[in-house]
Amino acid sequence: MTEDDVVDEGLLTIGAFAARARLSAKALRLYDRLGLLAPAHVDEVSGYRYYRADQVERARLVAMLRRLDMPLARIAEVVEAAETEGAERLAAYWADVEARVAGQRTLVEYLRGRLSGRSSELYGKFEIETVDVPAQVVITETRHTLADELPAWIGASLGRLEVAARECGGVTAAPFVVYHSEVSMESDGPAESCVPVADEAAARAWAAGRGRRWEAGVRVEPARRLAYTRISKAQVAHPQILAAFEAVEAWMEREGLEYDGPCREIYFADWDAAGAEDPVCDVAFPVR
Repeated sequence: MTEDDVVDEGLLTIGAFAARARLSAKALRLYDRLGLLAPAHVDEVSGYRYYRADQVERARLVAMLRRLDMPLARIAEVVEAAETEGAERLAAYWADVEARVAGQRTLVEYLRGRLSGRSSELYGKFEIETVDVPAQVVITETRHTLADELPAWIGASLGRLEVAARECGGVTAAPFVVYHSEVSMESDGPAESCVPVADEAAARAWAAGRGRRWEAGVRVEPARRLAYTRISKAQVAHPQILAAFEAVEAWMEREGLEYDGPCREIYFADWDAAGAEDPVCDVAFPVR
């Protein structure tokens, strides 16, 4: 294709296209290299890039999506999708961003309290209560895990146990996770996911049959009094959740209560349906 042919076909030079799209030629070359916006034609001899006028909208869209710090792979998904689907993909990405920012906001509050020596003020934001919980038959899954792997394992293990509960008379109370030792980036627990079920005999049969491959089991969780505080989905992230645990411990000390078992997180809400600020979890310590 000669330069006359390019003109005849109504293609724009990279400079003319950049001016129309309100972008720099450097940005257009970057979009080409990233596979987000390829030129309509590249001259084999000169290497000059040419664009069609109808590519302007895509160029502007890519530029705006990059301003949202959207990963390149997700930008490609949005611009390649049909209109409605592209809007849905953008909405899903922004929901993830808002959830992450909400978590970071609570982390900043936690760190500011620590760094300024105002931890007691931070603890005051949590409302602490007690509740008596009856004995429960629970099917369980135990794993040694570090903090960065913990959220994925909690979701997966509770999902498996809730499916298994159908064979054990059904779920009778909110699932919970017990920390038998510290879980952090240096310590791997173990942690134990627990789902209360109705039928102890069926639960023991399930554990004997198919539970072994998950390091699963069944036990009776004794009746306990719990000191707890309710937290939002954003506050569940590590390490900001530590502020909730510490607030409950500080309250226990003031009230003269002693530990009566390992701490736990009780998940009473639909995690996937909850927003960042919705309450989803009770952080609790057994007390006496």
